[in-house]
Amino acid sequence: MKRYRAIGVMSGTSLDGVDLADVEFFESEGKWRFELGKHQFVAYNAEWKERLSSVMNYTAADFVKAHVEYGEYTAELLQDFIKNTALTPDVIGVHGHTVFHQPHLGFTSQIGDGASIAAITKSLVACDFRSMDVARGGQGAPLVPIGDQLLYNDYNIRINIGGFSNISYTSDKQLIAYDIGPANIILNHLSQMLNKEYDDKGSMAKTGILDDELLKKLNKLEYYFTEPPKSLGKEWVSQFIFPLITEKENISDLLRTFVEHIAVQVVKSIHQSGIKEGTVLITGGGAFNTFLIDKIQEYSNLTIIIPPKAEVEMKEAIIFAFLGVLRMLNKTNILAEVTGAKCNSIAGALYEGRLK
Repeated sequence: MKRYRAIGVMSGTSLDGVDLADVEFFESEGKWRFELGKHQFVAYNAEWKERLSSVMNYTAADFVKAHVEYGEYTAELLQDFIKNTALTPDVIGVHGHTVFHQPHLGFTSQIGDGASIAAITKSLVACDFRSMDVARGGQGAPLVPIGDQLLYNDYNIRINIGGFSNISYTSDKQLIAYDIGPANIILNHLSQMLNKEYDDKGSMAKTGILDDELLKKLNKLEYYFTEPPKSLGKEWVSQFIFPLITEKENISDLLRTFVEHIAVQVVKSIHQSGIKEGTVLITGGGAFNTFLIDKIQEYSNLTIIIPPKAEVEMKEAIIFAFLGVLRMLNKTNILAEVTGAKCNSIAGALYEGRLK
């Protein structure tokens, strides 16, 4: 049995903060399992929230500067994490923070300079996982399915509800995966208008009144009728979602309506899988929104499984640690069948920071 120690680093579109996870992976005859060790969530301070929310409007020079400085910031978090956990990782898998994602135009961009991270941590760093797939004509997303397939194959359907919700499952021996729609990127935005970081357990949404007219407009958006492979970025939200919700004034009603919208689209994706019985694994911050989960369960006949809290919070960091291990081993870590690329990829830039 082969063992690999990795750290996964994840920053999502919801702009809440950075997840760091120490994970040990075990491989025997092509079968993988893992054990989650120490893990940590670091919330962004006001300065980084502001920078990350506005970096897409920076000049070219300021954008590059932010790319390096965010890498240095990530490295500082990793330095503290490594010191406190007393571990020596074989590799660090870093997602970075997505600023632009427009695969239809041939580009995607995640800031967080891998060279800076490697130099400061003196570690092997794998990063920039999406670019190779986009260069091969793919969506550069979703990246989680390789982990779902190899680490979470006990579940019939896997759904993550973070800034965006996404799904993966196997149909006729083919892995299907795609972004379902926006989730916490909208719910958190609305909650912050009420001076709350997020809607705890969906309690504010629960008090709102469903806006049927808005719900119909949301559910009619063209993306939801597009066949996979497909993925979403912040730009799509700015173009199609914000114009609809900014017309409304009652935030609780908007939260209520958007929770309904998320549930409708998640369950629609479950139904489209053709899987009529079994289990649905739900992870990501949305798993703690009990009002949302209750709505999904209300509309679906499948059994919803919420794993232990740490795994809910750290699943994407676990997967990026795994992507880093696969990249280190020169094994496929992005699947063309879910991204639409011309072929599978061994993706990610490697930066060797270990001193020889």
